[in-house]
Amino acid sequence: MKKVLRIIGVLLVLVVVIGLILAYWPTESKTNHAGITPEEAVSLRQRFTGPHEQFTTSDGVTLFLRRWNPDTIEPAKKDIAVLLFHGITAYSGAYNMAGTPLSAGGYTTFGLDYRGHGLSDGNRGDSPNKERWIADLVESVRYIKKLGYPKVVILGHSMGVASAILAADAIPNEISGLVLLSGAYEGKKGVSAQPALFEKAKILASSIFRPSYPAVEYYRKGMIVSKDSLFNYRYTLRFVSMLNVKELRLPKTLTIPVLVGVGDQDELFSIDKVKEFYNLVPGNKKEFLVMKNTTHAKIPVESWNQVVAWLDETFQ
Repeated sequence: MKKVLRIIGVLLVLVVVIGLILAYWPTESKTNHAGITPEEAVSLRQRFTGPHEQFTTSDGVTLFLRRWNPDTIEPAKKDIAVLLFHGITAYSGAYNMAGTPLSAGGYTTFGLDYRGHGLSDGNRGDSPNKERWIADLVESVRYIKKLGYPKVVILGHSMGVASAILAADAIPNEISGLVLLSGAYEGKKGVSAQPALFEKAKILASSIFRPSYPAVEYYRKGMIVSKDSLFNYRYTLRFVSMLNVKELRLPKTLTIPVLVGVGDQDELFSIDKVKEFYNLVPGNKKEFLVMKNTTHAKIPVESWNQVVAWLDETFQ
């Protein structure tokens, strides 16, 4: 019995040692992107002079909201705000392409930097859990309503579509509309290569021995890597695994208007798969939009103007 216990003990020690070695084994980056630390994010936020808001979450974290203000506020639009939820790797600063035409259309627009992204607090590319993620989204909506905008329309792009669904599911009666762009339950096949077995072992070991370390690098062939240090290309395993996207559904009792859109040149999602997602959106206040000359991340002003036109038709 002692011999068996001794063997088990040796094996356990061996597993721990191997796990620690894998967890701390240096990994060659495919993106060669230089990000920032949480401390640098705080410093950059404190020096930011553009229009913005920031609020403290219920667990004491500061989240950043970029703001785009209309030159003139039309009476019919003064109570409406658009809240942008950004895609993976990005942050609100990458959405000037949306904020500028939306605000030019008369809509006060906000862009949330998720926890651990952009100028918000938090470990880079990380979130404690799904519940905290949802709470951050909900609290951002409620903060904007407290600023004097009773009608909040959420615009989610790419991963932001999942965020928008989570927020709508959590507080369906506090949201006035949804714009869901470039997202579906299933992407095009062969776009992202699966990590090799050794890389998977390193990621798993890191998640066990240092769960807050961003061991998962987001990369796909042909992807353009931004030189902007506020982008994230590394994530923790608990962040990328906290959501099962295929299980996300909008509440069946949803009665608010919904616009679902996709670019005709989107590299990640086909029009057919986005249409399948659209067909699962409940209610009859929904519209499907195919944006011309639009890829996944490059959305021209003409496409954003189509979103503005939908907002005008829907809320006036």
